[in-house]
Amino acid sequence: MATEIKSLSPNLVWNYFYQLTQIPRPTGHTAAVALHVEKFGKQLGLETLRDQVGNVLIRKPATAGMESAKPVILQAHLDMVPQKNASVKHDFLTDPIDAYVDGDWVKARETTLGADNGIGVALAMATLADKALKHGPIEALFTIDEEVGMDGAFGLKPDFLQGRTLINCDSEEEGQLFVGCAGGADLNISLQYKDDTEVPSGDMAVRLSLSGLKGGHSGVDIHLGRANANKLLFRFLKAAVSGYGARLSEVAGGDLRNAIPREATALITIPASNADLLWEAVSDYQEMFRTDYAGIEDRIYFAAEKVYLPKTLIPEEIQDDLINAVEACQNGVISMLNDFPGTVESSSNLAVVKSEPGRLDLKILVRSSSESRKEWVCSSLESVFSLAGAKVEMSGGYNGWQPDIHSPLLQLMEKTYQDLYGKNPAVKVMHAGLECGIIQGIYPDMDMVSIGPDLQHPHSPDERVSISSVEKVWKFLCTTLERMTKLA
Repeated sequence: MATEIKSLSPNLVWNYFYQLTQIPRPTGHTAAVALHVEKFGKQLGLETLRDQVGNVLIRKPATAGMESAKPVILQAHLDMVPQKNASVKHDFLTDPIDAYVDGDWVKARETTLGADNGIGVALAMATLADKALKHGPIEALFTIDEEVGMDGAFGLKPDFLQGRTLINCDSEEEGQLFVGCAGGADLNISLQYKDDTEVPSGDMAVRLSLSGLKGGHSGVDIHLGRANANKLLFRFLKAAVSGYGARLSEVAGGDLRNAIPREATALITIPASNADLLWEAVSDYQEMFRTDYAGIEDRIYFAAEKVYLPKTLIPEEIQDDLINAVEACQNGVISMLNDFPGTVESSSNLAVVKSEPGRLDLKILVRSSSESRKEWVCSSLESVFSLAGAKVEMSGGYNGWQPDIHSPLLQLMEKTYQDLYGKNPAVKVMHAGLECGIIQGIYPDMDMVSIGPDLQHPHSPDERVSISSVEKVWKFLCTTLERMTKLA
């Protein structure tokens, strides 16, 4: 039962998280959750503000004797990524998340859980509500629509926040303090064509379906080497066109720019005489995919079924250019950071491929901690698709968060963690887009560190958050706030 989450410790945090699971809040639909948080602040009698884009800011005065501490901003985003398995009926605009406890983990049945960043929101809410906690002045900033476009962070005004010390609650590894993150940019690619190419006489239609991949967050999971459904499908399409006379009519793979695509389908036609050969090839490719990704993916399914003939096909020259471009498209890890071993510097995610009559659209999310590398990767991908005759536009660009290893807040939090748990926390840069990079651009003097519990496989239905790590992060956060007079 989802309600069992409310009995977990720390009780305040999990009760607020449970409330969030009951409020549909995919990106672009955060009005209800923003209103919920706004009412929460006002019910506590705290100063509660909304800015022009819809961010919520709640201010809590210092407890007695802590007035001299520097104000601390706790920051988290209200929206979540809506991903579900194809087998489940779930409407992210109306249905609550069906969360449950499994050992040390909280999970959701067949959908994303929304712990990214619901746990961060719940931590901030619990801090505001806890009357026993000792702390200096607190500002809790709840931003909207982080997952697609970071609209809330981009909409911040320089005079909205009073503090200049910020703890972001959107990272996903307990025991690690993040002091930097990658920037990103979207590549929007389109190919248009005249939709009047007829199906050759004697052809039959086949629906190809690739499924069962793990997917995941296109930043924090990109180094795991998981399969990209779009790349696998087009690998087969190239062979099917050259070997079996296949023609492409429709294609669809992925639906979110920041999620590694887990499923992809294509509608093709082939000469009926090649049907047996094609079915054998599909079986062979399924086996090959499973071998190639052994130990990484454990349930790749590739299937073909006979269906009704489509009315038209994608013109052969457009089809070939598309297949060649997708095959040549860089995907996955591109470069690593020298100063932070094991951390990805640059990557790309071929997130979405979608066709409709007369048009093909693709979306790629490029990430990099280096602005020059980000531009270089974008330029190389633009070149590939421009050679295919596509129109390529870049949008949604945002800078990375440049690390400051001499940060006073970082030094305080390192010492606090060591005192609590007897070991030094790791100091890292994240290969994902945190709002800290944008906030740094608006507030250049902001001192920032990002923390969070162990959260695995965000942006996929396998998302889960560790219960014990949430308790550790809560204790760490509370102790840090109690020690903020040391920064005064």
